[in-house]
Amino acid sequence: MLKKIGLGILKKMKFLPAPFYMKVFYEYYSGKKLDLNNPVEFNEKLQWLKVYYRVPILSQLVDKYDVRDYVSKKVGAQYLNELIGVYHKVNEVNFDTLPNKFVLKATHGYHFNLLVKDKKKLNRKRARFLMYKWMSKNQYWRGGLEWAYKNAKPKIIIEHFLEEIGKDDINDYKFFCFNGVPKFLHVDTDRGSNHSRAYYDLNWNKLPIKHDSISFIDGKTEKPSNFDEMVEIATKLANKFPFVRVDLYNLNGKIVFGEMTFYPADGRLEFKPAQYNKIIGDYITLPKIPKGQKYITTLE
Repeated sequence: MLKKIGLGILKKMKFLPAPFYMKVFYEYYSGKKLDLNNPVEFNEKLQWLKVYYRVPILSQLVDKYDVRDYVSKKVGAQYLNELIGVYHKVNEVNFDTLPNKFVLKATHGYHFNLLVKDKKKLNRKRARFLMYKWMSKNQYWRGGLEWAYKNAKPKIIIEHFLEEIGKDDINDYKFFCFNGVPKFLHVDTDRGSNHSRAYYDLNWNKLPIKHDSISFIDGKTEKPSNFDEMVEIATKLANKFPFVRVDLYNLNGKIVFGEMTFYPADGRLEFKPAQYNKIIGDYITLPKIPKGQKYITTLE
């Protein structure tokens, strides 16, 4: 208990050198020691990537607005959600000109979003409070020193409200890609009510992977008819990155890009059964740091 308290205190000291801080951060959440010289498990390797993998394009790809240009060039603008507006200041947002349904997001972190299903019921004062709060945050310092977010410039975007016929909440399809190759995915359902998840391989065989904090889908989720196209999109977007998760939606056959994530859950979400932490970790081949340099700054 005393050690946990001590780690908790150190975890707040984000000015500490990144390699040392990451050891504190990892042990606090997992209870396990982190060896950055020989990381093995998936979350261990994510901590390594936070510290040493500093390829500049990552800052563009975690930005929910800037990534749109990358997606357009790699797979085509037809996979992007409709953009209603982009704003650099909160007071630029004029609710009167917006449609009745929309999604409000900050571009420079995660959990910065507000789904508006009926503008007439929107508490505008609270919405503006949230936007000011989002714009004051830096995800690098807010979380566990996720390097890709360190230089992200805060912006607000408003997008078309995505819906699927016959469902209250749309499914998320999140592809885990290693050195440009999708290996498996998880499907998230009922995000707005009873969030549940299931993992599948690329042949749509259900995998026995679970998490303690997320409900498991007992039944089988229907495989999208255009699943092969989704895999192709994820492959093209994943490029040669050691690891990236590519998130897509599939709305009655229309594929829509969600986001790209390099550190899922900040490298804190353990897989169950425990052996999958190493099995999935083995999929990541960490690149070599160039001789004489501290970090990796170019995409191989």
